[in-house]
Amino acid sequence: MTAPQKTPGWLDWYAGPSTPRLQLPPGAVDAHCHVFGPADRFPYAPERKYTPCDASREQLFALRDHLGFARNVIVQATCHGADNSALLDALEHSQGRARGVVTVRRSVTDGELQRMHALGVRGVRFNFVRRLVDFTPKAELEEIAQRIQPLGWHVVVYFEAADLPELWSFFTALPTPVVVDHMGRPDVRQPVDGPEFGRFIRLMQEHPNVWSKVSCPERLSMAGPPALHGERRPYRDVVPFARRLVEQFPDRVLWGTDWPHPNLKDHMPDDGLLVDFIEQIAPTPAQRQQLLVRNPMKLYWPDEG
Repeated sequence: MTAPQKTPGWLDWYAGPSTPRLQLPPGAVDAHCHVFGPADRFPYAPERKYTPCDASREQLFALRDHLGFARNVIVQATCHGADNSALLDALEHSQGRARGVVTVRRSVTDGELQRMHALGVRGVRFNFVRRLVDFTPKAELEEIAQRIQPLGWHVVVYFEAADLPELWSFFTALPTPVVVDHMGRPDVRQPVDGPEFGRFIRLMQEHPNVWSKVSCPERLSMAGPPALHGERRPYRDVVPFARRLVEQFPDRVLWGTDWPHPNLKDHMPDDGLLVDFIEQIAPTPAQRQQLLVRNPMKLYWPDEG
């Protein structure tokens, strides 16, 4: 099989990550990462909006060990559509050290859901970023949420901050925990106390089933890329937003690398630096224990946490 041609300008993941200076607590979980292909085994979806480089389970697990994490939560990438084969393969080979968040369609059978649960799937992702996916009718998504609720799964949502008002009623009607990717992608040029981020804070205040990942500063920062091996405190303009959530909702925040960082345009981050970023948003050992161990274990390994 001929390898598909990557999207022009695609940035491959950084192959030489530094060793983090921050020592992670034992049992730390990278709660947001992906696998891409390899395309010769797990072809990308025909309807995909981008074609990435390969990023295999073996490479993900090697990064996990290098950075000092004990476990991963692997989230289905949009380039694979609703074919979760690469993700499920990674779970099957993780020796119980990974959980998964899949993408499914209304046509998924109860038997398929049960099989995915046995392999370690614990959530379904709904993507509302229009440049990445075609719109799925909300009635279909509501039906899926109802079907996964008895399994104890949750819904992961990805959206742009400007779209929260029109999505508010849908999110707040879901019968499961709702985990928001990357703080709802706030515009960090605006004040942390401004109306846009204030709306997201209010969502979490009024709805205790809503969680947030305080991840992806490399996507949100407007300060420009850091020197790969120089600046150890990058993405400072994102810090006030993530720290606010860590402080205000300590039992409903998660963190992940987002490896292999799809669709970045200006730089590819050093994952060792991203781990060091954690200390800026969760400066105390107690906060890091909650963020990296207790919260993800509660959501993904409740029988062990």
